[in-house]
Amino acid sequence: MISWQDFEKIDMRCGTIIDVQDFPNAKKPAYQLTIDFGVIGTKKSSAQLTDFYNKELLINKQVIAAINFPVKQIANFFSECLVLGIYNEDNKVILLQPDRNVTNGMKIG
Repeated sequence: MISWQDFEKIDMRCGTIIDVQDFPNAKKPAYQLTIDFGVIGTKKSSAQLTDFYNKELLINKQVIAAINFPVKQIANFFSECLVLGIYNEDNKVILLQPDRNVTNGMKIG
């Protein structure tokens, strides 16, 4: 079990994907995302979303991400946030996203 205070340390925000690039150097198929978090700014993330999402489908999609993890180097890319998703029965990622448009940068709680 974790405490409520532990959970509150994770800064989860909503943002909009504004750029998607292929990531050929990743070990598993992935995209390089640029996400707009409003007043917080933009952050980059590597995300293994290629099973259910093409680049065109991801542009302008709102997603939920943890934004206060340390930067993580993945191959030649520096991931600045963790986009959240659900692993289905086949271990493929389905994005977590709001069911209505919200302002970029809004905090999840």
